[in-house]
Amino acid sequence: MGDLYALDFDGVLCDSCGESSISAVKAAKVRWPDLFDGVDTVLEDWIVDQMHIVRPVVETGYENLLLVRLLLESRLPSIRTSSVAEGLTVEGILENWSKIKPVIMEEWDENRDALIDLFGKVRDEWMDNDLATWIGANRFYPGVPDALKFASSTIYIVTTKQSRFADALLRELAGVTIPAERIYGLGTGPKVKVLKQLQLRPEHQGMKLHFVEDRLATLKNVIKEPELDGWNLYLGDWGYNTPKERDEAANIPRIQLLQLSDFSKKLK
Repeated sequence: MGDLYALDFDGVLCDSCGESSISAVKAAKVRWPDLFDGVDTVLEDWIVDQMHIVRPVVETGYENLLLVRLLLESRLPSIRTSSVAEGLTVEGILENWSKIKPVIMEEWDENRDALIDLFGKVRDEWMDNDLATWIGANRFYPGVPDALKFASSTIYIVTTKQSRFADALLRELAGVTIPAERIYGLGTGPKVKVLKQLQLRPEHQGMKLHFVEDRLATLKNVIKEPELDGWNLYLGDWGYNTPKERDEAANIPRIQLLQLSDFSKKLK
């Protein structure tokens, strides 16, 4: 019956960290203009560099805005309004993001949906004004575009990215067209829900099911759902995860650690 692959996008197919970090700085300046008053390009570049290190904690794009502001507050005591920013290190963010995030959302009086809308709008404007630069701030991992083009398996994209951005990158950067109905983006529900939908479709009965993700927390959520026991689970070791998470995954029988070269071979 063949193989069905449900693939995460950011961190599995595409390294979008450069683009998302720059977009997050742009959006943070719109959201909190006073805080960025007097922030020079040196400090902005430092923030973008740090964002590459803390990227594994991001589940949904809007969190990048929170991280940008948190990094700024950790550097500039004069603008600090969060109780967690003082003495905060990138290691501290990697270890404790799930506890930090609700605290700063409340202290800064932020709304998740409003931040999602703003982040999308800033990206849309960048794409409209200068598509080439927006595309160029992303890169597909080596071998991935060809693996997608020549895949004999059935491919679905299951991502927390807004579908229009994933689609634009697949077409413009990878030269791949994946039908819109096979891209499950932000707003289609949690990934566990999407996987349940996919496995129930009549046309997928009898297929081998594979889910490739770079976030260990997401794979652990899948393991908690007995209904999803039929999925083969993979953690891409080239994506946005830490050595500590890869070590943990190696000790979880359900999860297979996957290398990029093996991933490309599997799709073919």
